[in-house]
Amino acid sequence: MISDTQFNNELQLIIKNAIREDVGDGDHSSLACIPASATGKAKLLVKEDGIIAGVAFAKMIFEYVDSNLKVETFITDGTPVKYGDVVFNVSGSSQSILKAERFVLNSMQRMSAIATKTKSYVDLLQGTNTQILDTRKTTPGFRACEKWAVKIGGGENHRFALYDMVMLKDNHLDFAGGITLAIAKTRAYLQEKNLDLKIIVEARNLNEIMEILKNDGIYRILIDNFNYEDTRKAVALIGNKCQTESSGNINEETIRAYAECGVNYISSGALTHSVYNMDLSLKAF
Repeated sequence: MISDTQFNNELQLIIKNAIREDVGDGDHSSLACIPASATGKAKLLVKEDGIIAGVAFAKMIFEYVDSNLKVETFITDGTPVKYGDVVFNVSGSSQSILKAERFVLNSMQRMSAIATKTKSYVDLLQGTNTQILDTRKTTPGFRACEKWAVKIGGGENHRFALYDMVMLKDNHLDFAGGITLAIAKTRAYLQEKNLDLKIIVEARNLNEIMEILKNDGIYRILIDNFNYEDTRKAVALIGNKCQTESSGNINEETIRAYAECGVNYISSGALTHSVYNMDLSLKAF
């Protein structure tokens, strides 16, 4: 996994690029009708029940836009919220508040939706030993925030990107000439490049599970698109030899049953690619 420093650098890049994209050479709507000396206040208003996320990120945005803006926080990340709640007040330059407004809302609406969906999955897994993982099925350029939201919702992060973990999926295995050859090539490559990366290998059936287990140094086996019965058989075969992860069309109706098969993790792209933004607004007062 990436370091805290790398993660923070990703967040700063997101902020810089988003402000570049949205503001360009100036917020001419505000510049045209609001004096540079004008000050004001705005509140972040919740208009839908859920889990709030992105409060800390909003503070980073306000700081980037104008370090003189002041944020008074009433509700922190990961807290359940209901219609009518006020998460924070921001005060200072009216032009600066307006410059940051849309980026703050876009970010918090999406992050809150992801945190809310993640929390619903976490609740469904209560009493099992299975944890929910995100995937790389994220919005291009916004991955760090979406994975942050998963953590806020109580989930865990899978690999951040292609560079921090090896994951040999079906296409890798087929292109490389098979499971055993793909693993051997990967181990040789990591040794040659002096890389200390964990290796996950995907299995499409029980025979592939058995072939993977003949190889040393596997961190986790991805049990992909298995039914319940075969998932239980796969978990029994693997035992304590490495970690187990289920994935593939797992939803609210099936996640509990897969967890009860005994897997360590369940990964779900739906946490980040199939959410509807939470309704929030930033209102002057």
